[in-house]
Amino acid sequence: MTTSSKPIGQPISRVEGRLKVTGQAKYAGEFNKPGLLYGMVVSSTIAKGRIKSIDTSAALAVPGVLHVFTHENRPSTAWFDRNYKDDDAPAGSPFRPLDGADIIYSGQPIALVVAETFELARHAASLVRVEYKTQEHETDLRARQHKGHEPAPGKGGYQPPPKPRGQADKALSKASVQVDAEYSSPVEHHNPMEPHASTVIYEDDGTLTLYDKTQGVMNSQQYVAKIFKLGENEVRVRSPFVGGAFGSGLRPQYQLFLAVMAARELKRSVRVTLTRQQMFTFGHRPQTIQRVALGAREDGTLESVVHEAFAETSRFEDYCEVVVNWSGQLYACDNVRLEYKVVPLDQYTPVDMRAPGAVLGLYALESAMDELAHELGMCPVALRLKNYAEKDPNTGRPFSSKELKACYSQGAERFGWSKRNATPRSMRDGKHLVGWGMATGSWDAMQQPASARAVLSIDGTLTVSSATSDIGTGTYTAMTQIAADTLGVPLEAVTFKLGDSSLPMSPLEGGSWTVSSVGSAVKQACEKLREQVFKWARKLEKSPLAETELNEVTFAGGRVFFTEDPSRGVSITQAMRHAGVLHLEEVVTSLPNPVQKTYTMSTHSAVFVEVKVDEELGVMKVTRVVSAIAGGRIINPKTARSQIIGGVVWGISMALHEETAVDPNLGRFMNHNLAEYHVPVHADVHDIEVIFVDEEDTIVNPLGAKGLGEIGIVGVAAAVANAIFHATGKRVRDLPITLDKLL
Repeated sequence: MTTSSKPIGQPISRVEGRLKVTGQAKYAGEFNKPGLLYGMVVSSTIAKGRIKSIDTSAALAVPGVLHVFTHENRPSTAWFDRNYKDDDAPAGSPFRPLDGADIIYSGQPIALVVAETFELARHAASLVRVEYKTQEHETDLRARQHKGHEPAPGKGGYQPPPKPRGQADKALSKASVQVDAEYSSPVEHHNPMEPHASTVIYEDDGTLTLYDKTQGVMNSQQYVAKIFKLGENEVRVRSPFVGGAFGSGLRPQYQLFLAVMAARELKRSVRVTLTRQQMFTFGHRPQTIQRVALGAREDGTLESVVHEAFAETSRFEDYCEVVVNWSGQLYACDNVRLEYKVVPLDQYTPVDMRAPGAVLGLYALESAMDELAHELGMCPVALRLKNYAEKDPNTGRPFSSKELKACYSQGAERFGWSKRNATPRSMRDGKHLVGWGMATGSWDAMQQPASARAVLSIDGTLTVSSATSDIGTGTYTAMTQIAADTLGVPLEAVTFKLGDSSLPMSPLEGGSWTVSSVGSAVKQACEKLREQVFKWARKLEKSPLAETELNEVTFAGGRVFFTEDPSRGVSITQAMRHAGVLHLEEVVTSLPNPVQKTYTMSTHSAVFVEVKVDEELGVMKVTRVVSAIAGGRIINPKTARSQIIGGVVWGISMALHEETAVDPNLGRFMNHNLAEYHVPVHADVHDIEVIFVDEEDTIVNPLGAKGLGEIGIVGVAAAVANAIFHATGKRVRDLPITLDKLL
């Protein structure tokens, strides 16, 4: 790429890629300090009850073991006031490790063994003996479904379902064609490659430098400062690289609390790393039971939409997701009733997992739409176009942009949808039944307040920074491109810094809002630099730009020049030398434009899937996927495509593989490892094609870019399920779709 080409829109390889593939990128559990201690968590083996006794003598007798923390001896330095909640906390009382003898879920941390090596700590942890008094637990959502309640407000992103419009139940009963079915999805766990770890470096002056597995260094910093009564200048949190998170790092997890507690008590640096099994002891995608009922005329016009959902939460917090609201927004219908309830169980609070709520609610809705299309004898795409919503039916607001029709048409054309024989079991490939299915996806396009600092040096280098994260989404690269594009300097001249609480404020990296939020701040900070450089460039002696205005010049290739005559220009370094400055710095906070409140801002997708099913064995494989995405301006097609492919793979996994099995007798997740928790491998993933539909949006943010992290997974599970029905004629409504259910 030449230095004069515009970086935004170019398929740039990851700027941090070399560090990762050569092992130079360091993660939370890899930072060291001489004398570092290691903590190992002891987890409860019951789901509910009390600790009668806990014997740590055998563990303490192991040479090299320094301390074993329990509820009986935890230091009073930890503040257990439950009024403070982190930025992603739902309503309720947040869990605090070692708070007391009560056991409220299986796998709860009940002790921390601290030793000179990780191996010693893990061995000593196995020697801790605990005697419990058990109580009857409840971990079965279906058994307690009747005890569901409307969730309390509290979680920042939760939007209660809109009030009913029309008379949905009456319209349903009178509809010519009806579909009324129950759909269910299991508990899922995030399982990022990097386990959760916190390395707390205890400084000589008592301040702490924390390396944490997190999606928000500022959230972790504020959490530690508040819980342990520290000033924010006494706690610095760093997270330069994250090996996957998918929502599991939005809230501070218990290893951070325990590591800080141990470091402050022992006045030593401490690392606490969770085992793969312990990665199943905090948060998960909640199990759901959903009813979707659709009523339509013979021509396919929707007359009624009813969507009811039950999801599990913990006893101590009301975790809630936007599950049913999409059913009132996606299609035009005058009679809609949406209900969402949570059911408290003796499990840890669920946490956000990629596309929380939408991936569950649209699985049910888009499966029901496919069932309705079959009952009507209508093409599934045609049914969706028949009920296409030009405005948001929930609010009446216009969409800031919506190219969903283009997603349908371009996706269908690329897939070859017109060749589909609508009759189930009608398409074959040798001994395999072939099925084609499709579904719609939607996700909110959001912008949060964010800050960025841009420092331009006289040597032409640009350093931009924000306290955001890069959980593998390509944040380093996208921000580098935005900065280089805005100021017109070569990519290699730009360095972007992130993952440090000492940097300018940034929201959590989640919700697909990072490019929208932090990217807008980076753009505006660099625009401020442009304004100052242009002023200096005009003041140069005999400046070729003396009579020009800012809107008449272009910044590119490290120069500022008259757009209509590129020969009339000066270099950025020239302008800075003339001004006699070595560095130019701007710090900007970007805020959402209030006009956004008058629009609904969304990303959209249309997913087309081919499956092949062995007619005798029932073995299923997804052989082809086309995902057409309307995501606004695409900053980097290469990393964007990777985001969508990752989401599609996860959608296939949701449809066919993933399920965390709960033993209701033990109240415990049983397949808590990567051997028995099934996820797709290379042999399960075949052709995936991604189409980015052209979409211009001047309202969503100054960049016109919508997030892509979530939209890739939404709708995929439904498209797979619909394809399996088309192949076999059998409708499986309980995820994942496994051999036993199909046979």
